[in-house]
Amino acid sequence: MHKEIQQAKIFLSVLLLLSGAAVSAGQSPLPLPTASPKADASPAGAATQQLEGTEEPLVYGLQAVLIETVDGKTVSAQAADQAFNPASSIKLGLALVALHNFGPQYRFTNGFWTDGTINKITGELNGNLYVTGRDPSFHYEHAVMIARLLNNLGIRSISGHLVVAPGFTMNFSSSARRSGELLYDTLDASRRSGEATRAWMYERMALGDQSSLQTVPSVAVMGDVMVGSATSGAKLILTHNSSRLIDVLKVLLCYSNNFMAERIGDGLGGAQSVRRWIISLVGVAENEIQLSSVSGLGINRVTPRAMMKIFRGLRNELQKNKLTPADIMPVAGMDPGTLEERFTGPAWEGSVIAKTGTLVRTDGGASSLVGQMKTASGVLLFVIMNQRGSVLRFRQNQDNLVMQVQNSRGGPVSFGYKPRVLAMKLADTQSVSASANEFEPNLKNGTSPP
Repeated sequence: MHKEIQQAKIFLSVLLLLSGAAVSAGQSPLPLPTASPKADASPAGAATQQLEGTEEPLVYGLQAVLIETVDGKTVSAQAADQAFNPASSIKLGLALVALHNFGPQYRFTNGFWTDGTINKITGELNGNLYVTGRDPSFHYEHAVMIARLLNNLGIRSISGHLVVAPGFTMNFSSSARRSGELLYDTLDASRRSGEATRAWMYERMALGDQSSLQTVPSVAVMGDVMVGSATSGAKLILTHNSSRLIDVLKVLLCYSNNFMAERIGDGLGGAQSVRRWIISLVGVAENEIQLSSVSGLGINRVTPRAMMKIFRGLRNELQKNKLTPADIMPVAGMDPGTLEERFTGPAWEGSVIAKTGTLVRTDGGASSLVGQMKTASGVLLFVIMNQRGSVLRFRQNQDNLVMQVQNSRGGPVSFGYKPRVLAMKLADTQSVSASANEFEPNLKNGTSPP
């Protein structure tokens, strides 16, 4: 085993020089704000590469690589202690902190409250409907489900206003008012958009729920859309829970959804709180990671060695819950999203599980790929970071590097992942509402909103 690792190190040392790692001393990516990067055996710097079989210009940029065996043996390290912009790969740190604090089965909750009573003859709710909660995955199809559940309670119209909490969000909109307006329109079949109707029908058909398509859910709100808090006397009539956190994270990481990442980060106390959790959970030094966002937007800094610890921490957190990286991360060539068109060859499909990072303009262009590859000789963990150059070329270089490493160890091997329609990951919601007979007692004895 030791001899194999030494041979791989020699191979990768040559490969890195060919793939964009040749450097001149003294050049380095932007350092952490609080400290200068430590010198590394293979410093990052000006890197050039002529893509084989092309006449394209030489690639120029900075590169860092860290590849390790599952048991922690270093296969190759280049600029592993210098700080790069991780871009969206930092979402792996957010996933780790979210799983640690919330647990994989956690569900985000939206509550629906009223300060009024129902007229069972007319089907009118005489009062306001209040919406609380911060579910980052609430979408068109969920809003139509709410209309159906309100119909089941005998509610066809609401005389008062639709009042949404400042943190309420729908369709990945950061504006509570806009989200409230979308909910207002989607509840009412006469105002519902074609896109909302299609989302509802697609989800129901994919779930085999034909019965829900026999009727058209609809609740008309007579008042206005307002942003505010529920009154102290309001009573809970309906609770809507999102899909499990692991399913939300799968969608978030496959599509690298910045909005969902930031909303989950807000629930964890923001970027600085997430940074402190990462430092505590995986034992990285404070000068190895600086965060301005949990989504990867803007100026963030992390060393490849710290990123490797983050990925290992995430693997361990998943393993504790009998899960694998494929349960929340994109599987190349199989899952839709950022890795859908990478590693797509028959031999490579399903052999790489990784998170991408892309910033076209920030730091002169930043790109990263963090995850694990499977070879005939076993699984390797890897961190590849590039900066100050063409993002497209960086991606090509990352893919070539991973594939050549796999070839050096007997070729790629699939992880055996079986994909599921990703849209269905957000369809596993749960709702609890009062029955028609329970509605009046609930209005009198329900719990007031927080």
